[in-house]
Amino acid sequence: MPADSNPLLVIGIEFDLLEHNSSQPMLTVYPARSIITMNPSLPRATAVAVRDDRIVEVGTLQSLAPWLEAFDHRIDDRFSDLILTPGFIDPHLHPTMAAVLLPMEFITAMSWRLPWGNVEAVVDAEAFTHKLTHLHDSKPDAEPLFVWGYHQLWHGAMNRQRINQISLTRPIVVWHRSFHELYMNDGALAWLDITSQTVGKRQQIDLDNGHFFENGLGYAIARLNPYLLAPERYRQGLERLKQVVHQGGHTTIADMAVGLFDFDMELQASRSVLDTDDAMFRVEMIPTALGLLRSHPDHETILELLDSLMAQSSKRLRFAKRIKLFADGAFFSQLAQLGPPGYIDGHHGEWLMPPELLEAAARTYWNAGYQIHLHVTGDLGLELGLEILEKLQWQRPRFNHGWTFEHFGFSTPEQVERIAALGANVSANVYYLHELSHIYANHGIGYERASQMARLGSCFARGIRTTLHSDFTMAPAEPLNSAWVAINRVNCEGETMCAEECITPEQALAAITINAAHVLGRADDIGSIRAGKKADFTVLREDPLAIEPMAWKDISIAATIFEGRPESL
Repeated sequence: MPADSNPLLVIGIEFDLLEHNSSQPMLTVYPARSIITMNPSLPRATAVAVRDDRIVEVGTLQSLAPWLEAFDHRIDDRFSDLILTPGFIDPHLHPTMAAVLLPMEFITAMSWRLPWGNVEAVVDAEAFTHKLTHLHDSKPDAEPLFVWGYHQLWHGAMNRQRINQISLTRPIVVWHRSFHELYMNDGALAWLDITSQTVGKRQQIDLDNGHFFENGLGYAIARLNPYLLAPERYRQGLERLKQVVHQGGHTTIADMAVGLFDFDMELQASRSVLDTDDAMFRVEMIPTALGLLRSHPDHETILELLDSLMAQSSKRLRFAKRIKLFADGAFFSQLAQLGPPGYIDGHHGEWLMPPELLEAAARTYWNAGYQIHLHVTGDLGLELGLEILEKLQWQRPRFNHGWTFEHFGFSTPEQVERIAALGANVSANVYYLHELSHIYANHGIGYERASQMARLGSCFARGIRTTLHSDFTMAPAEPLNSAWVAINRVNCEGETMCAEECITPEQALAAITINAAHVLGRADDIGSIRAGKKADFTVLREDPLAIEPMAWKDISIAATIFEGRPESL
């Protein structure tokens, strides 16, 4: 008798199935007005079934029937009139930078929308001085005053003497919008015991003007760390960062420079504040080699540390074989390294890692199988990165190597072709275009290059895996706002800058979901909505693919669902 005709065997199989089903956790089904899956095989759906932290199936209530008949389930219809997308991903954000800056006072040329209040724009030197003076007058005597957001093209030249006119004695630190530089008055220098003797021959420090920039900033930060990283203050900053990330609709972010200030302290604080049940997102932990060199003698020693950290990954904080390296200087500071014709005023950018040291470091991590995320802002910085990648590919070829050019401010069409040929990724801060293209066109590099910042249309046309990031606080941690810039290329003056480099709404949504997942090596788990992936969703009140592209930045986020758990905004 065939096995499948044995009644007892059939009954046994059915009994086992029933036993198995009854022991499974209940399914939760979320119907929606529409679900944008980012899965080309099933682009749209109207219901998704979730068990624990995973998607069981996506489709319609009718197509889900076999699952619903086999398992206990409940229908959660709170989002039935809304739009579900994959959970938004920011593949380049700085929790530590945010934790340091968010407790500060903001004086910025653009307005900011923060969960605890809005910041109004300050757009000229007189208004900046007025606001700084007001903050000084409102603080208790001798309390240090930290202000973030200064930019010389709006707020005028900054120096030690200008801040001294407000106060000689109160420590005042004016942090540049780029984060890569700051200015101190006499009170701050005395507070930190910074003198010509303590500074010595360190580079990228102009003590006469109280100016610390790029690597010189590291010296200033080392002096400021006891205050900036004081446990209560730093924890307050991370708690604020948690609110910002949730407000943006994220379910995954990448800390693209673990060790920016103090590796051990940052890791401990992240575990304490971000690796908790009330954090509605996970963090990809990507260390900075430049920061780790402050406490480790060489890159080989760093590799030993990084290899050990992967075993310490948790549900929310994950280390993988990834490292952050740096080429040229800050985009907001106009310290990006540019090829001819350079800057209008003739000044030059800065290298964060000298080219020969960058190449040696890249080779070490490349040969160890690491994915390299390279900070590049200018076309000369990008050229250096391309030359190094091409040389490494020649010396030791790697498939699916994941080399990613981070920021991607200035580039040339020819460089885009080379990126595609070398199989690299692009993670772009397109917000540069919105805030800076108008003023850089007139005070920096001219209209042609300013209008072509972040040439994303070319990247998509060449098949380059391209994503968008905030580099928070370099841009608001609002993926829909970054996508709006990428789609429309409208700057802060309302000008459309190089419409030829606009991307489509579908490409923009991919850039903040599935493409970001690929760049982080997590596409098997996140970035789209299909059976087997993490149940991460962002819930929108409008359909981003059915509205006018100019309306993207005003789309309202109703909630996120992180690993099956909903949380309203």
